[in-house]
Amino acid sequence: MKKIFITVIVVILAYAGYHYLIKKDTPEEPIVEQTNVMEEKPEWVSIFDGTSFDGWHLYNGDSIPDSWAIVNGTMVYTPIEDEPKESIVTDKNYTDFMLSLEWKISEGGNSGFFWGIYEDEKFEEPYSTGPEIQILDNLNHEDGQYETHRAGSLYDMIAPSQEVVKEVSEWNLCVLEINHKTNTGNVWLNDVHIVNFEVNGEGWDNMVENSKFKDWQGFGDYTTGKIGLQDHDNKVSFRNIKIKEL
Repeated sequence: MKKIFITVIVVILAYAGYHYLIKKDTPEEPIVEQTNVMEEKPEWVSIFDGTSFDGWHLYNGDSIPDSWAIVNGTMVYTPIEDEPKESIVTDKNYTDFMLSLEWKISEGGNSGFFWGIYEDEKFEEPYSTGPEIQILDNLNHEDGQYETHRAGSLYDMIAPSQEVVKEVSEWNLCVLEINHKTNTGNVWLNDVHIVNFEVNGEGWDNMVENSKFKDWQGFGDYTTGKIGLQDHDNKVSFRNIKIKEL
């Protein structure tokens, strides 16, 4: 009986020792903290749906004037004789973003789009505060003779590095990047990078100092502001307007 008892004890100890060694030699499962490894990336958001002017209004006004219309999903400005300037702006303000839009200008036409617009009665036009990316028929408008006034330029400050604008009857794709966090401004026209500039600090101040805007109170002073489309007394069309906030 004593031998049987000793045998049982030996078996139990052997079994326990085996499992101890197995457990010791097998690495434990690491404790993994559940984290969201997918960073949230900014997405493009349409700010013109092709059917309405929702999200837009007359600068220093309310409703959209008759000079602006939607034709086949396209936003079209057609000048009306003896009407005042009727540029339109977004309801929303933006700071750091990428703006993408397509534009088509009429023969001999001039227009543009702005950012950083501060809307106030003391500023009569969007360009009083908002810098402009130029829209132009380079061949048939007198401004085409000035490099910093040509299509795609940062108007009166930085000329496009290349001539990539299409003919009057064709659409041009323009992308504008404004990023105060990296102090970067960029313009692409028809998928070609043509303009680079600083958006604040000494670099920006020097550009303004050497432009027609040198003594304009409020020009380029607002980091956050509205996007605007210009009435420059020439027919111009816009479509596929979208923005990505950075």
